[in-house]
Amino acid sequence: MGLTHLDKKGNIAMVDVSGKPGTLRSATASGYIRMQPATIELLSRDGLPKGNVLCTAKLAGILAAKNTAHLIPLCHQLNLSWADIVFDVQETGIAIRATVKTKESTGVEMEALTAVSVAALTIYDMCKAVDKSMEIGLITLEKKTGGKSHDTVGYRPKTSILVLSDSVASGRAVDRSGSLLREGFERAGCPIGELRIIADNADEIASVLDVWVSEGIELIITTGGTGLGPRDVTVDTVLPKFSQKLTGVEQALFSWGQGKIKTAMLSRLAAGMIGSSMVICLPGSTGAVSDALEVLVPAIFHAFAMIKGEGHAS
Repeated sequence: MGLTHLDKKGNIAMVDVSGKPGTLRSATASGYIRMQPATIELLSRDGLPKGNVLCTAKLAGILAAKNTAHLIPLCHQLNLSWADIVFDVQETGIAIRATVKTKESTGVEMEALTAVSVAALTIYDMCKAVDKSMEIGLITLEKKTGGKSHDTVGYRPKTSILVLSDSVASGRAVDRSGSLLREGFERAGCPIGELRIIADNADEIASVLDVWVSEGIELIITTGGTGLGPRDVTVDTVLPKFSQKLTGVEQALFSWGQGKIKTAMLSRLAAGMIGSSMVICLPGSTGAVSDALEVLVPAIFHAFAMIKGEGHAS
Protein backbone atom coordinates (compact mmCIF):
# COMPACT_ATOMS: atom_id res chain seq x y z
CA MET A 1 0.00 0.00 0.00
CA GLY A 2 1.32 3.46 -0.93
CA LEU A 3 1.39 6.61 1.16
CA THR A 4 -2.19 7.85 1.51
CA HIS A 5 -1.33 11.50 2.19
CA LEU A 6 0.26 12.06 -1.22
CA ASP A 7 -1.63 12.62 -4.47
CA LYS A 8 -0.59 11.30 -7.89
CA LYS A 9 1.79 14.23 -8.34
CA GLY A 10 3.47 13.74 -4.97
CA ASN A 11 1.75 16.69 -3.30
CA ILE A 12 0.32 16.44 0.20
CA ALA A 13 -3.36 15.55 0.26
CA MET A 14 -6.00 14.88 2.88
CA VAL A 15 -7.64 11.48 2.46
CA ASP A 16 -11.29 11.67 1.39
CA VAL A 17 -13.31 9.45 3.76
CA SER A 18 -16.73 10.77 2.73
CA GLY A 19 -17.48 7.47 0.99
CA LYS A 20 -16.89 5.35 4.10
CA PRO A 21 -19.60 4.49 6.62
CA GLY A 22 -19.21 5.46 10.25
CA THR A 23 -18.48 2.48 12.46
CA LEU A 24 -17.31 1.93 16.03
CA ARG A 25 -13.53 2.33 16.10
CA SER A 26 -11.05 2.37 18.95
CA ALA A 27 -7.33 2.70 19.46
CA THR A 28 -4.99 2.20 22.40
CA ALA A 29 -1.54 3.75 22.62
CA SER A 30 1.10 3.71 25.33
CA GLY A 31 4.27 5.48 26.33
CA TYR A 32 6.71 5.92 29.20
CA ILE A 33 8.37 8.77 31.03
CA ARG A 34 11.48 7.88 33.01
CA MET A 35 12.37 9.91 36.10
CA GLN A 36 14.33 9.77 39.34
CA PRO A 37 12.90 7.74 42.25
CA ALA A 38 12.91 10.91 44.34
CA THR A 39 10.65 12.58 41.77
CA ILE A 40 8.29 9.60 41.89
CA GLU A 41 8.13 9.94 45.65
CA LEU A 42 7.25 13.64 45.46
CA LEU A 43 4.66 13.00 42.77
CA SER A 44 3.03 10.21 44.75
CA ARG A 45 2.37 12.50 47.73
CA ASP A 46 1.47 15.59 45.68
CA GLY A 47 4.66 17.23 46.84
CA LEU A 48 5.53 18.96 43.58
CA PRO A 49 5.15 22.74 43.38
CA LYS A 50 2.68 22.72 40.45
CA GLY A 51 0.13 20.48 42.15
CA ASN A 52 -1.50 17.15 41.22
CA VAL A 53 0.60 15.94 38.29
CA LEU A 54 -1.37 12.93 37.09
CA CYS A 55 -4.78 14.60 37.29
CA THR A 56 -3.47 17.50 35.19
CA ALA A 57 -1.74 15.15 32.75
CA LYS A 58 -4.93 13.14 32.29
CA LEU A 59 -6.96 16.24 31.48
CA ALA A 60 -4.25 17.48 29.12
CA GLY A 61 -4.14 14.14 27.30
CA ILE A 62 -7.91 13.97 26.86
CA LEU A 63 -7.98 17.56 25.63
CA ALA A 64 -5.16 16.74 23.18
CA ALA A 65 -7.07 13.74 21.82
CA LYS A 66 -10.07 15.99 21.17
CA ASN A 67 -7.89 18.53 19.36
CA THR A 68 -5.63 16.23 17.33
CA ALA A 69 -6.92 17.58 14.01
CA HIS A 70 -5.76 21.06 15.04
CA LEU A 71 -2.25 19.79 15.80
CA ILE A 72 -1.60 17.39 12.91
CA PRO A 73 -2.51 19.02 9.58
CA LEU A 74 -3.93 16.10 7.60
CA CYS A 75 -5.84 14.39 10.40
CA HIS A 76 -9.62 14.37 10.14
CA GLN A 77 -11.69 16.22 12.70
CA LEU A 78 -13.52 13.49 14.59
CA ASN A 79 -16.33 13.44 17.08
CA LEU A 80 -14.89 11.30 19.88
CA SER A 81 -17.24 9.07 21.83
CA TRP A 82 -14.81 8.41 24.68
CA ALA A 83 -11.22 9.00 25.74
CA ASP A 84 -9.41 7.86 28.84
CA ILE A 85 -5.85 7.78 30.16
CA VAL A 86 -4.45 5.57 32.90
CA PHE A 87 -1.07 5.77 34.62
CA ASP A 88 1.05 3.05 36.17
CA VAL A 89 3.48 4.66 38.62
CA GLN A 90 6.63 2.54 38.89
CA GLU A 91 9.94 2.88 40.72
CA THR A 92 11.78 4.62 37.89
CA GLY A 93 9.00 6.12 35.81
CA ILE A 94 5.37 6.24 34.76
CA ALA A 95 3.72 4.09 32.10
CA ILE A 96 0.95 5.90 30.21
CA ARG A 97 -1.89 4.24 28.31
CA ALA A 98 -4.60 6.07 26.37
CA THR A 99 -7.73 4.61 24.79
CA VAL A 100 -9.96 6.54 22.40
CA LYS A 101 -13.24 5.57 20.73
CA THR A 102 -15.39 7.05 17.98
CA LYS A 103 -18.23 6.18 15.61
CA GLU A 104 -16.73 7.87 12.60
CA SER A 105 -15.46 7.02 9.11
CA THR A 106 -11.77 6.79 10.01
CA GLY A 107 -9.63 5.53 12.86
CA VAL A 108 -8.49 7.21 16.07
CA GLU A 109 -4.92 5.95 16.36
CA MET A 110 -3.51 9.47 15.99
CA GLU A 111 -5.81 10.69 18.75
CA ALA A 112 -4.58 7.96 21.09
CA LEU A 113 -0.93 8.62 20.26
CA THR A 114 -1.40 12.36 20.71
CA ALA A 115 -3.09 11.82 24.07
CA VAL A 116 -0.13 9.78 25.32
CA SER A 117 2.39 12.29 23.99
CA VAL A 118 0.75 15.34 25.54
CA ALA A 119 0.13 13.55 28.84
CA ALA A 120 3.85 12.71 28.98
CA LEU A 121 4.82 16.28 28.09
CA THR A 122 2.52 17.58 30.82
CA ILE A 123 4.17 15.31 33.39
CA TYR A 124 7.55 16.56 32.17
CA ASP A 125 6.47 20.19 32.49
CA MET A 126 5.14 19.72 36.01
CA CYS A 127 8.20 17.83 37.23
CA LYS A 128 11.04 19.60 35.43
CA ALA A 129 11.71 21.95 38.33
CA VAL A 130 12.98 19.05 40.43
CA ASP A 131 14.19 16.57 37.79
CA LYS A 132 16.31 17.52 34.77
CA SER A 133 16.99 13.90 33.79
CA MET A 134 13.51 12.85 32.65
CA GLU A 135 13.16 10.98 29.34
CA ILE A 136 10.02 10.41 27.26
CA GLY A 137 9.87 7.42 24.96
CA LEU A 138 8.39 4.08 23.91
CA ILE A 139 5.31 5.79 22.47
CA THR A 140 3.57 3.18 20.38
CA LEU A 141 0.17 2.13 19.03
CA GLU A 142 -0.79 -1.03 20.88
CA LYS A 143 -3.94 -1.88 18.97
CA LYS A 144 -6.76 -0.48 16.88
CA THR A 145 -10.17 -1.96 16.12
CA GLY A 146 -12.90 -1.13 13.66
CA GLY A 147 -12.76 -0.44 9.95
CA LYS A 148 -11.29 -2.78 7.37
CA SER A 149 -7.91 -3.13 9.04
CA HIS A 150 -9.60 -4.80 12.01
CA ASP A 151 -10.30 -7.92 9.94
CA THR A 152 -7.10 -8.75 8.11
CA VAL A 153 -7.48 -12.52 8.47
CA GLY A 154 -10.35 -14.92 8.54
CA TYR A 155 -12.47 -16.97 6.21
CA ARG A 156 -13.21 -15.58 2.76
CA PRO A 157 -16.13 -17.08 0.81
CA LYS A 158 -15.94 -18.24 -2.79
CA THR A 159 -17.69 -15.44 -4.62
CA SER A 160 -19.36 -15.04 -8.01
CA ILE A 161 -20.77 -11.87 -9.53
CA LEU A 162 -23.77 -11.62 -11.83
CA VAL A 163 -24.27 -8.46 -13.90
CA LEU A 164 -27.85 -7.87 -15.14
CA SER A 165 -28.01 -5.43 -18.02
CA ASP A 166 -29.60 -5.56 -21.44
CA SER A 167 -27.21 -2.94 -22.83
CA VAL A 168 -24.04 -4.54 -21.46
CA ALA A 169 -25.10 -8.05 -22.50
CA SER A 170 -25.75 -6.83 -26.06
CA GLY A 171 -22.43 -5.01 -26.27
CA ARG A 172 -23.97 -1.52 -26.40
CA ALA A 173 -22.40 -0.58 -23.05
CA VAL A 174 -19.34 -1.55 -21.04
CA ASP A 175 -19.60 -3.25 -17.68
CA ARG A 176 -18.19 -1.19 -14.83
CA SER A 177 -20.14 -2.22 -11.72
CA GLY A 178 -19.30 -5.92 -12.06
CA SER A 179 -15.63 -5.13 -12.53
CA LEU A 180 -15.66 -2.91 -9.44
CA LEU A 181 -17.21 -5.71 -7.42
CA ARG A 182 -14.67 -8.25 -8.64
CA GLU A 183 -11.77 -5.93 -7.82
CA GLY A 184 -13.20 -5.13 -4.41
CA PHE A 185 -13.79 -8.72 -3.34
CA GLU A 186 -10.49 -9.89 -4.81
CA ARG A 187 -8.74 -7.15 -2.85
CA ALA A 188 -10.50 -8.42 0.28
CA GLY A 189 -9.09 -11.90 -0.36
CA CYS A 190 -12.15 -13.66 -1.77
CA PRO A 191 -11.60 -16.34 -4.42
CA ILE A 192 -13.68 -15.29 -7.43
CA GLY A 193 -15.52 -18.09 -9.18
CA GLU A 194 -17.03 -16.20 -12.10
CA LEU A 195 -18.18 -12.81 -13.33
CA ARG A 196 -21.06 -13.34 -15.73
CA ILE A 197 -23.05 -10.78 -17.71
CA ILE A 198 -26.59 -11.57 -18.83
CA ALA A 199 -29.66 -9.66 -19.98
CA ASP A 200 -32.54 -8.73 -17.66
CA ASN A 201 -34.31 -12.03 -18.07
CA ALA A 202 -35.99 -13.73 -15.13
CA ASP A 203 -35.56 -17.30 -16.40
CA GLU A 204 -31.87 -16.80 -17.12
CA ILE A 205 -31.28 -15.16 -13.72
CA ALA A 206 -32.96 -18.08 -11.97
CA SER A 207 -30.96 -20.61 -14.00
CA VAL A 208 -27.60 -19.02 -13.20
CA LEU A 209 -28.42 -18.81 -9.50
CA ASP A 210 -29.52 -22.46 -9.41
CA VAL A 211 -26.26 -23.58 -11.03
CA TRP A 212 -24.06 -21.46 -8.76
CA VAL A 213 -25.87 -22.61 -5.61
CA SER A 214 -25.49 -26.25 -6.70
CA GLU A 215 -21.77 -25.63 -7.34
CA GLY A 216 -21.28 -24.38 -3.79
CA ILE A 217 -20.70 -20.69 -4.52
CA GLU A 218 -20.91 -19.21 -1.04
CA LEU A 219 -21.45 -15.54 -1.85
CA ILE A 220 -23.36 -14.38 -4.92
CA ILE A 221 -23.52 -10.68 -5.70
CA THR A 222 -25.84 -9.41 -8.40
CA THR A 223 -25.74 -5.88 -9.80
CA GLY A 224 -28.51 -4.33 -11.86
CA GLY A 225 -32.23 -4.85 -12.25
CA THR A 226 -33.23 -3.42 -8.86
CA GLY A 227 -35.10 -0.34 -10.07
CA LEU A 228 -38.73 0.24 -11.00
CA GLY A 229 -38.55 -0.23 -14.77
CA PRO A 230 -40.41 -2.99 -16.64
CA ARG A 231 -37.12 -4.84 -17.25
CA ASP A 232 -35.95 -4.61 -13.61
CA VAL A 233 -36.76 -8.19 -12.64
CA THR A 234 -33.82 -9.18 -10.44
CA VAL A 235 -35.44 -8.73 -7.03
CA ASP A 236 -38.76 -10.25 -8.14
CA THR A 237 -36.86 -13.32 -9.39
CA VAL A 238 -34.61 -13.75 -6.36
CA LEU A 239 -36.99 -13.10 -3.46
CA PRO A 240 -39.08 -16.29 -3.86
CA LYS A 241 -35.89 -18.34 -3.75
CA PHE A 242 -34.79 -17.09 -0.32
CA SER A 243 -34.96 -19.57 2.55
CA GLN A 244 -33.92 -16.74 4.90
CA LYS A 245 -33.92 -12.99 4.44
CA LEU A 246 -30.99 -10.95 5.72
CA THR A 247 -32.85 -7.80 6.68
CA GLY A 248 -29.88 -6.37 8.58
CA VAL A 249 -27.78 -6.38 5.41
CA GLU A 250 -30.59 -4.72 3.47
CA GLN A 251 -31.06 -2.06 6.16
CA ALA A 252 -27.35 -1.29 6.32
CA LEU A 253 -27.18 -0.84 2.54
CA PHE A 254 -30.36 1.26 2.47
CA SER A 255 -29.23 3.45 5.34
CA TRP A 256 -25.84 4.18 3.84
CA GLY A 257 -27.21 4.81 0.36
CA GLN A 258 -29.98 7.15 1.48
CA GLY A 259 -27.53 9.08 3.60
CA LYS A 260 -25.61 10.00 0.44
CA ILE A 261 -28.27 10.35 -2.26
CA LYS A 262 -32.02 10.66 -1.78
CA THR A 263 -32.91 8.70 -4.93
CA ALA A 264 -31.39 5.61 -3.30
CA MET A 265 -34.80 5.10 -1.70
CA LEU A 266 -36.09 4.04 -5.12
CA SER A 267 -33.77 1.02 -5.37
CA ARG A 268 -35.09 -2.39 -4.36
CA LEU A 269 -32.21 -4.08 -2.57
CA ALA A 270 -32.44 -7.68 -1.46
CA ALA A 271 -30.27 -9.99 0.64
CA GLY A 272 -30.86 -13.51 1.81
CA MET A 273 -29.87 -17.16 1.78
CA ILE A 274 -30.59 -19.70 -0.93
CA GLY A 275 -29.57 -22.94 0.71
CA SER A 276 -26.06 -22.33 2.01
CA SER A 277 -25.37 -19.53 -0.51
CA MET A 278 -25.69 -15.89 0.45
CA VAL A 279 -27.19 -13.72 -2.29
CA ILE A 280 -27.05 -9.91 -2.25
CA CYS A 281 -28.77 -7.90 -4.99
CA LEU A 282 -27.32 -4.44 -5.64
CA PRO A 283 -28.20 -1.62 -8.01
CA GLY A 284 -26.25 -1.37 -11.25
CA SER A 285 -24.60 2.02 -10.72
CA THR A 286 -20.91 2.26 -9.91
CA GLY A 287 -21.69 4.59 -7.02
CA ALA A 288 -24.07 2.07 -5.42
CA VAL A 289 -21.54 -0.72 -5.90
CA SER A 290 -18.72 1.31 -4.36
CA ASP A 291 -20.93 2.15 -1.39
CA ALA A 292 -21.89 -1.50 -0.99
CA LEU A 293 -18.25 -2.56 -0.86
CA GLU A 294 -17.65 -0.08 1.95
CA VAL A 295 -20.63 -1.44 3.89
CA LEU A 296 -20.17 -5.16 3.21
CA VAL A 297 -16.39 -5.61 3.39
CA PRO A 298 -15.23 -7.05 5.73
CA ALA A 299 -18.32 -7.22 7.97
CA ILE A 300 -20.23 -9.67 5.78
CA PHE A 301 -17.48 -12.28 6.07
CA HIS A 302 -18.33 -12.92 9.72
CA ALA A 303 -21.59 -14.48 8.56
CA PHE A 304 -19.75 -17.44 7.07
CA ALA A 305 -18.30 -18.42 10.45
CA MET A 306 -21.88 -18.57 11.75
CA ILE A 307 -23.02 -20.55 8.72
CA LYS A 308 -20.30 -23.08 9.44
CA GLY A 309 -21.39 -23.31 13.11
CA GLU A 310 -18.37 -21.48 14.49
CA GLY A 311 -20.43 -18.99 16.49
CA HIS A 312 -20.66 -15.21 16.45
CA ALA A 313 -17.67 -12.96 15.86
CA SER A 314 -16.36 -11.31 19.01
